[in-house]
Amino acid sequence: MKTIGMISSYHALEKQADWLWQQTPQPFGVWKNIQMQSLASKPDFLLMYQFNFPNPNQKKSWLDNFRKSQNSHIKIESFLRNVPKDKLIYLLREPPLDEVVEKHKLAYQEAQKYCGYVSGPDDFAPTPDYMPAIWYHVNSFRDLNQMPPPAKTSNCSWITSGINRTANHSQRLDFLNSLQTSGIIVDFYGRNLPNWVKSSGELSNKWYGMAPYYYNLAIENYSGNNWYVSEKLWDALLAWCLPIYYGGSAADKLLPPGSFLRLPSLDEKGINYIREMTKTPDVWHEAKDAIAEARQIILHELNLLNWLSNFVNK
Repeated sequence: MKTIGMISSYHALEKQADWLWQQTPQPFGVWKNIQMQSLASKPDFLLMYQFNFPNPNQKKSWLDNFRKSQNSHIKIESFLRNVPKDKLIYLLREPPLDEVVEKHKLAYQEAQKYCGYVSGPDDFAPTPDYMPAIWYHVNSFRDLNQMPPPAKTSNCSWITSGINRTANHSQRLDFLNSLQTSGIIVDFYGRNLPNWVKSSGELSNKWYGMAPYYYNLAIENYSGNNWYVSEKLWDALLAWCLPIYYGGSAADKLLPPGSFLRLPSLDEKGINYIREMTKTPDVWHEAKDAIAEARQIILHELNLLNWLSNFVNK
């Protein structure tokens, strides 16, 4: 049994001892031959998960991300827990938006100094690859694995946010505005949505904004390559929704045909497509077997824990 530690620049994960534990049927993060112990002081392997390396052009030290110290002279090696290079894994999970491409390239260059494996969902990554699946439902693995479809009582939902930092974010918000005025029945959930959105509110558990719905809009922040696919798709399928998906071609390679619908565009053509697909539950019923197959692939194959287990085996 090998222990996997983790370090990330996501503040929410900074002190989370049980990270990924809901993604395995075993207690304490055990999956096959590994145990995920993100805070382990002496792990066998260390996962650097969306870790931001020092940027000399920033006024604040990168160490602020960890709230450890303002001392910029502390070396990065002090955070690597004495794990050798060949057992250090760097996974970048954010999309390669035009506004951050150069930042990602610098991150990869820096990661290669310390890590034996460096990957991300873009063509310029040292090892281009799909990001292994994580999901944001709090349901246990056993629950998700064994449950039949929950009672479906509503038509379509979209869980999104009001983030508007890039051109892609602005396009998504414009589409939301058009969809809201189209007359199609869609319930909107999310954080920091603009005041003009008729929002049903924020959710502490995405399950409640997906499980009762036949359809869910899963619209990526990025659709420009063959690698990027995010939890937006996994979350919808695990809640037994039929996703209406806008993103790149990665999903077609990872999931069975018919397990999601492909939204053609974020414009009037896309609006009409949503109207046609969601006017009855019939399309969901036709896709139910494919959704069931996709859920098993996500849980057992695409699962980040399974990826890590395979990496350790190699």
